[in-house]
Amino acid sequence: MRHLYLVGAILASPAYADPAEITEIQARLGSDGWRLDVAVLHGDTGGDDYADGWRIEGPDGAVLGERPLAHPHVNEQPFTRSTSGVAIPEGMTEVFIRTRTNTEGWAEDVVAFTLPGGE
Repeated sequence: MRHLYLVGAILASPAYADPAEITEIQARLGSDGWRLDVAVLHGDTGGDDYADGWRIEGPDGAVLGERPLAHPHVNEQPFTRSTSGVAIPEGMTEVFIRTRTNTEGWAEDVVAFTLPGGE
């Protein structure tokens, strides 16, 4: 009697290890809070893999503001998007920007940014 053994193969999914990079940050204080303009560079390929947001964090990791990105920017790299009305506590001179992709989630690394007038 012959026995047929089926061995299951594990199919590897593509490894997405391409966090979005921040190439430039500008900020200014307005009457309704801070406005941040953040330029992001990422190898967006379409809906499968794209930078889908960034956020502003305080030194303790508290989220001060967030900018979701609803679609890929395949042909616009790097691209700049803004968020305004961000309440940054008085006396805080440095914030941290963290990017997100739809494949990796929030990046481990942050970019430190000294607010204008906070030098």
